[in-house]
Amino acid sequence: MYACLWMHDIGCVPLGDWVSPPFEGRGVGEGPWLIFPEKISALILFFARFALTLQRMMENLEGEKHRQGRIEVICGSMFSGKTEELIRRLKRAKFARQRVEIFKPAIDTRYSDEDVVSHDQNSIQSTPIDSSSAILLLGADIDVVGIDEAQFFDNGLVDVCNQLANSGVRVIVAGLDMDFQGRPFGPIPGLLAVADEVTKVHAICVRCGALAYVSHRLVRDSRRVMLGEKMEYEPLCRDCYQKALEQERALAKDK
Repeated sequence: MYACLWMHDIGCVPLGDWVSPPFEGRGVGEGPWLIFPEKISALILFFARFALTLQRMMENLEGEKHRQGRIEVICGSMFSGKTEELIRRLKRAKFARQRVEIFKPAIDTRYSDEDVVSHDQNSIQSTPIDSSSAILLLGADIDVVGIDEAQFFDNGLVDVCNQLANSGVRVIVAGLDMDFQGRPFGPIPGLLAVADEVTKVHAICVRCGALAYVSHRLVRDSRRVMLGEKMEYEPLCRDCYQKALEQERALAKDK
């Protein structure tokens, strides 16, 4: 029935109606069919689109299973959505029934001792570890490995991710690319160099509304690694960050 209606739409008519308007005086189900020559292109276009749609459906069913091992890095300042994007990709892989393992540094206990949790409270179960080498021991027979807060791991993480990717594992890493002083942070620069795919996400500068560039520390503490949230850090663009540093230097002189 639907095929008949569609054939009528593109100009198909029952045999014998070559000189009469389509379907004049005939039922929808009558035939055999004859197609006007000028409508052949529409028919070809329809089947081309149908074939493309079918191909995309098959690719979606296959998912990521047959893609080669690779390293994906999601980086940016604090409050930019790095962990949110990591969780999204990992949940998508789990939905596709892939074997997924997620790791995070044991020192990150801000929201949970075990789960990876975003600032928006989205979470996914993870395994806290102290050293990057533990990933190779715990990540056997896995399709996808997720790593959050990668800046807190040792530099051996780069070799670990390379080994996993070379063995066919999809590795998804999220972390800060710079510390509060605007310096490259931990193993992230090395991971950016070897990554197959890099996603740079941005927070919004809380002072002017531009794209944020760095995480500015609001408290006086010189330690490079200091866990914190909105009370301790704010995302700033490059210009506002420089102005904030000038204000801090002026205050320090006055004291």
